[in-house]
Amino acid sequence: PPDNKEETAAAKWTQLCLSELLSISDLECSLCIRMFFEPVTTPCGHTFCKECLERCLDHRPNCPLCKQSLREYLKAGSYNPTVLLQDIMLATFPAQLAERRELHQAEMAELSNLTQNIPIFVCTMSFPGIACPLHVFEPRYRLMIRRCQETGTRRFGMCIYENGKSFADYGCMLEIRQIELLPDGRSLVDTIGRQRFRVLSRGHRDGYNTADIEYLEDKKVAGEELQELQCLHESTYCLAQRFCEHRDLASRHLLMQHGPLPEKEEDIQASADGPTWCWWLISILPLDPSYQLSLFSTTSLRARLTQLQRILTALLQQPP
Repeated sequence: PPDNKEETAAAKWTQLCLSELLSISDLECSLCIRMFFEPVTTPCGHTFCKECLERCLDHRPNCPLCKQSLREYLKAGSYNPTVLLQDIMLATFPAQLAERRELHQAEMAELSNLTQNIPIFVCTMSFPGIACPLHVFEPRYRLMIRRCQETGTRRFGMCIYENGKSFADYGCMLEIRQIELLPDGRSLVDTIGRQRFRVLSRGHRDGYNTADIEYLEDKKVAGEELQELQCLHESTYCLAQRFCEHRDLASRHLLMQHGPLPEKEEDIQASADGPTWCWWLISILPLDPSYQLSLFSTTSLRARLTQLQRILTALLQQPP
């Protein structure tokens, strides 16, 4: 039909006119000096890539160009794309726009790797299967959490600080369950512990720590050894129950915070990290972080249960 031909001709004419009027440098973000990707325009009329603007707002709530306050804009928490600009870019420089998109996808793919250059939050001990609520306010961690969301992995590593190193040799992968964004850009992040890992090498990316890691796995046992392990597991769990029943008021507050002692698992070797109740106990016991870390890094469930039995026996002999 002639209509289609006319439309195509009009589109070509528009593209010709636009490409004569515009150069690629007119469509560059002043922050990354690359072609706009997901351009957003601030109330003060300046346009940036969405990611570039977010990174600036992590540090201060002002326009990077004119310094006008963007507190209200930040509070709204949603950045709508500048549709007209996107259409102009698509009409004028389709090849360059496709190239820019490919570059962004390659960066996202690199950030999605869960064994190499994984982001590391250096803060507290966290454990498999145990909730770990976080208050995120530092610019580098705001960026890190946003990237975990955008890549869709929703995961990052948690390690404690260790003297002489930027962080400990062992940590736990955390999975983001929910995020509550506060009006000033800070956030309350509800996470849960997943697999344990060992750090193979350390690095940095945009201000936060990264690591190449390998996941830890408890050694499996069978036959007579497994029967012994099951007996040890039973008796240690009974001690844990006694400990939870004979506690003073101060520790009842802990129970409110961490929930009750988790149920016993049927198959004690089902998970690579062993029974969750052990981690729950290690997280609430009054232990030194370096001792927690040694329990954390052992891949022998027997060794972990033996230590827990020793600690519980000692604690149960103390007057409440």
